[in-house]
Order: sequence, then C-alpha cells, then structure tokens
Amino acid sequence: MKAVVYRGPNEIQVEQVEDPRIEAPTDVIVRVTTTAICGSDLHMYEGRTVAEPGIVFGHENMGVVQEVGSGVVSVKQGDRVVLPFNIACGFCRNCLAGKTGFCLTANPGFAGSAYGYVGMGPYKGGQAEYLRVPFADFNCLQLPQGDEHEDDFAMLADIFPTGYHSTELAGVSPGDTVAVYGAGPVGLMAAYSSVLRGASQVFVVDRVPNRLRVAEEIGAVAIDFTKGSAPEQIVDRTNGGVDRGIDAVGYQATVPEGEEQPAVVLNDLIETVRPTGSLGVVGLYLPKDPGGPTEDAKHGRLLIGMGRFFEKGLRMGTGQANVKSYNRQLRDLIIEGRAEPSFVVSQRRPLDDAPDAYARFDRREEGYTKVVLKP
Repeated sequence: MKAVVYRGPNEIQVEQVEDPRIEAPTDVIVRVTTTAICGSDLHMYEGRTVAEPGIVFGHENMGVVQEVGSGVVSVKQGDRVVLPFNIACGFCRNCLAGKTGFCLTANPGFAGSAYGYVGMGPYKGGQAEYLRVPFADFNCLQLPQGDEHEDDFAMLADIFPTGYHSTELAGVSPGDTVAVYGAGPVGLMAAYSSVLRGASQVFVVDRVPNRLRVAEEIGAVAIDFTKGSAPEQIVDRTNGGVDRGIDAVGYQATVPEGEEQPAVVLNDLIETVRPTGSLGVVGLYLPKDPGGPTEDAKHGRLLIGMGRFFEKGLRMGTGQANVKSYNRQLRDLIIEGRAEPSFVVSQRRPLDDAPDAYARFDRREEGYTKVVLKP
C-alpha cells in the first residue's frame, strides 16, 4: 500500500510499504477514507523530536472496516469508523478511569500510545491506504453510513476532542472569559469549544492573519501579538484578566521577532489570567527536543514564573486529550447539526500530494489552516 514515510528533517515521501495485517484477535483493518496532517506531525517533520527515519505518519484517521479479527464483537466489516489518536486497551487502571490518553497496556513501559508518532508505541500511522486498529471494540467510534459529515467526523480523531479537552482542563463554564494562545487547528478548536460551552468572550492570540481571520469568523476576538503585548491587550479589555487561559502552542513558541522561547506562552498566560483563574495546557511539550534553543530546552526544562503563578493562586491542567471521554458526545453534536468542526479544513489533497502539503502547512501558507489527505 501507499503510505507517508518520514525520511529526515523536512523530508517525507509517499512510498510502497507492507500492508497491515491482523496481529491479534482484537484487531481490525480499516480502509482509510480521510486522514489529516496535524500540527504535532510538524514537530517530527521538522526534526524537533527523536523520531527515526521510517516512521509512517498519521494519527488522525477514519475509514471503513475491511477485515475483522476473530475476537472482535461490536465492529463488523463495512462499518464506518473514526479512530481516537490515542490507542487504548479499555481495561487498564487508567482506561477504566477514563484516562485513555495514558493507557498502560498498549505501549508497555510508557503511559500512552498513538498511531504513527515517536515514542508512542510500534503502531504505524494512517496517512496510508490501510490501518491496523488494535483493541478495535474499544477504539472504533462508529459513524453513520455514507459520506455525510466526512470532514467533520475526521476532526473527532484528535483536534476537536483535544480542543474540547483544553476547555475541560481549564474549567471553562458558561459566562467565562477565555484566552486561547495559538490559532492553529487545535487553538481554533479550543476557541470553538469555549463558545460551545457558553463562554461570554473568547480571545485568540496568534500572528498569522488568515488564522486570526478564521478565529473572528467563529466569534472570537483576534489578538495579534506582534502589535503589542498580548497579555496587556487582553487585560486592558477584561478589567484585570480572563477567567481561563489555554495554551495551544507548546514548546516551539516564538516572540514577535521570531526567536523561539519555549516558555513564553506559559508565562504570558500567567499574566493574562486573573488571580484564582485556571489554565489548560494542550500545546505539546516534550522531554527531548534536539533543536531546542538552550541546553535546558533540549531536555524539556523550561523557566516559568512559578512565583507569579503561586502569587496569583492559579491552577493548571496539562496533558494530551483522553479522546474517548469526548468523541461520542462530540459526534452526536455533529450529527444533530450543533457543531461543524470542519470549518478549519482548508485543503483536501490526494495522499500523493503529502510532501507538498506538509511543506506548505509547515510554512503556514495562506489557505493551509488544516489539511486532510484522501488516500
């Protein structure tokens, strides 16, 4: 089959690789109909992780079940499904507690597993024609037959639940004011989820004009951090700061001049959120970053204003999304017309176009807010 294979920094290729096969009775094989490029993929693409050449990318996947293992009960051939990016067993201590992003079974020795991602287990990604899905009864979210809402449902694999997870971590409630740093796909989903949860005002901070324009289209207030301190702009408009803050940027954050400062968003959020407010951090932070600007940054050690954080009595929640905690409910909002996360999708490209699409998305080109690939 064809698949997107990582070959080194800023180099991917569409290659012929071995077809997936049933390896355990609880597996299914899915024919991929839609897969998406994630901002998290860019960290590997740019060489900013310890990913080795040969990884098949792709953790945002959906499709139609082609083959079913003998131990699968609830999923059958022909079912249309979307797969959470985190692979989970469904029966370990963390899965039973709903913390499926930190499954203790799927990736022995590590809490958490995913398709096609460095350090997240041996599983190939779904930027390919077919995908093996372990623990299929638990991991497959069934969808209505046909092709309706295809792009909406594809967002259920990662960015819609991750954006919603950020609002859960931050504790967004009706009437709250919210500041989201980062207007990439996850940041836009965080802003959108804040609106769905009844926030009275949502600010979105970024520097890319077309991203800020999309944020305004969903009712957020766009803040360009190159035109002045983002915390000052927001505090001035909120009489002392917002109730909740969300980091949808992560460790490759930059200052207006373009220099990387990995902790700048966390420190800006500490200044943006009012005393006793709360933060939700879903922007990616890693323990190893070969391209970090300092020796500490290369090992995930960041200097944040802990004194200021403590002084203000702030709270912080962090970590990747437990997709299974949200995807069924979010699917039903889509089916009933209450949510349309596909507003972020700006490009639909054949799988063969992946190298060009990655390069353009990485450059944040106009029209490349979110790219879906069609195998």
